[in-house]
Amino acid sequence: MKNRIGTALLAAVVAMLMPVSVAFAQDSGGAQAASSNSIEALEVAEQGGAIFVRISMKEPLAAPPASFSVANPARIAFDFPATANALGRNVQTIERGDLRSANIVQAGERTRLVLNLVKMSPYETRMDGRNVVIALTPVNAQATPSVVEQAHANFATANPAISGGKSIRDINFRRGKQGEGRVLVQLSSAETGIDIRQQGGNLVVDFLKTTLPEHLRRKSDVTDFATPISGMVAQQQGDNVRLVVTPNGLWEHNAYQSDDQFVLEVKRIVEDPNKLVQGTRGQYQGEKLSLNFQNIDVRSVLQVIADFTNFNIITSDSVQGSLTLRLKDVPWDQALDIILQAKGLDMRKSGNVIWIAPGDELAAREKLQLEAKAQISDLEPLQTESFQINYHKAKEIFDFLKSKDQTMLSKRGSVVVDERSNKVFVTDIGTRLAMLRKLVTEIDVAPRQVLIEARIVEASKTFSRDIGVRLGLGSNKGVSLGGGAKLGFGSSSLGTGSNTFTPGEAQSGTGYLPSGYGSVNLSLFNSSLTRFLNLELQALESDGRGRVISSPRILTANQVEASIEQGTEIPYLEASSSGSTSVSFKKAVLSLKVKPQITPDGRLQLAIQVNKDRPAYEDALLNVPPIETKNIKSEVLVENGGTVVIGGIYLEEETKGVDRVPVLGELPFVGALFRSTSVSSERSELLIFVTPRIVADSLTLR
Repeated sequence: MKNRIGTALLAAVVAMLMPVSVAFAQDSGGAQAASSNSIEALEVAEQGGAIFVRISMKEPLAAPPASFSVANPARIAFDFPATANALGRNVQTIERGDLRSANIVQAGERTRLVLNLVKMSPYETRMDGRNVVIALTPVNAQATPSVVEQAHANFATANPAISGGKSIRDINFRRGKQGEGRVLVQLSSAETGIDIRQQGGNLVVDFLKTTLPEHLRRKSDVTDFATPISGMVAQQQGDNVRLVVTPNGLWEHNAYQSDDQFVLEVKRIVEDPNKLVQGTRGQYQGEKLSLNFQNIDVRSVLQVIADFTNFNIITSDSVQGSLTLRLKDVPWDQALDIILQAKGLDMRKSGNVIWIAPGDELAAREKLQLEAKAQISDLEPLQTESFQINYHKAKEIFDFLKSKDQTMLSKRGSVVVDERSNKVFVTDIGTRLAMLRKLVTEIDVAPRQVLIEARIVEASKTFSRDIGVRLGLGSNKGVSLGGGAKLGFGSSSLGTGSNTFTPGEAQSGTGYLPSGYGSVNLSLFNSSLTRFLNLELQALESDGRGRVISSPRILTANQVEASIEQGTEIPYLEASSSGSTSVSFKKAVLSLKVKPQITPDGRLQLAIQVNKDRPAYEDALLNVPPIETKNIKSEVLVENGGTVVIGGIYLEEETKGVDRVPVLGELPFVGALFRSTSVSSERSELLIFVTPRIVADSLTLR
């Protein structure tokens, strides 16, 4: 449904587009279709919460492009006849407000522009020279005051009767999720009086003491939306505004008002041949009647109800007796039900004919009919039909039809599968083939795709501090051990060769090592003597922080498990019962297993398993390292495009050690010269974020 905005408002919008618009690059490369016009540029601006899209044409259009909207998913489509796409691209990501992206697709000499929205918003279209300006104004958006004031001033000037009273601001039509027709009327005041009634086959809505602008006084044909509503007419009648809605077929309506928005919803009713009155608003919905009889024949009461409802009632000869009843303002279908229960009767409805008889008689008759149908099915000729399976494996359907628990085929039916062509050939009676054809149509549909993005964050923090004093007395004339090796004293336990002492070098158990960071050595020695005194002060502190981020991403079909992994396989020797050994491998990987299920309301239920394994080579046993594993297994329900944290593993380890000389290290004050203290702390945390998205095809001309 196309809407109009005032000239002053569009002039202000076009002026705003110039300084703040984001112009997308143009690419005219490639041959264009032989069309008289083309789309040369697409610009977007955001002002006061409203989104404005300007399409620059090669030549001015004679009229605004035809448009239609879809509520779910929220999309608005505009058709440009005899127009080519000169942008050089078909998809443009925008992400401005509620506007996500735009699809521009050319088919022949016609081009369609589709605006993909987060949620449906009112829109207005206006011509400005060779430009087409589309204004998207969300309900909660606050427009720029100057633009609103200017538009209101022009609107009030053109419609002086409206500026001082209640009015209709806009009338829109939408198609609901279940195929219902929804008429949305935007009111200037929430206190507007509304009178709704059914008149003939139409719904009439009167807005009391209200005026209707000239551009909204029109007749609209909404047949193409495939709803129970085929058209509606809005017109001014005296001081009131009358909206006449024309439904078709079987329908029921529901009307409600939310603040300044009035909504009229018309739903289609699926006819139930067994119900006396069609509808979904309770068990009894017939018109009310009153009955007051004393000792009246049952047949006479049924005749009264037949005259009241215009139904054709056939009464069996076995229906006899009389009754006394007094019913006041009771739905006629409830009154009929009460009469039947009181006399032990039952009914069957076929079209506008009701057959009434005792329950046993009806049951016996239906049993005979079913037995006759079963005999006919045993004699009915067999037919053979092939079914092309597109999205399933034909072998799976073949196995289902061959199972003993299936009820689709009759006892005379048979099935054959051809896996090469993915076809199933079924031989059975016509009614069973029709049932199977309907089943294949319902289940053989393209599976919906789901993209799962997981972000695995592992943060670690390490801290260590070593502080202390080591005092040693050494001699470079140690005890000879043979082969040139000598044994010394103090901090130097073993030396080689001449074992000469060099000042400024710290000594360890394996010889002389250069002094490390944070160590201070003080040596007292005499070059003419063979003994020396070594004092080593050690103060070392280290602080480390690390973060490892893994982001596996996987695309899978609905209700199909998928997995992705990355890592290494560790070899190890495995002995068999015969004594021989073989090389086996153990995985140490980062893996993601997920099985998505799309719920009917558009959310996703995920069964997720995440493994984060790491080989610990420092703790290897017989050259086989153990595997440190972190595993999370969960099942969550999340919105489409939402993010959920499915687990967090936090590990903290603190150690403290003291190295000292026995007895001397425990002395007060001077004991600090004979001991060394080390403190270490390690913290790690594992967080897993999962974001699923349903992959949907873009709306195009094809």
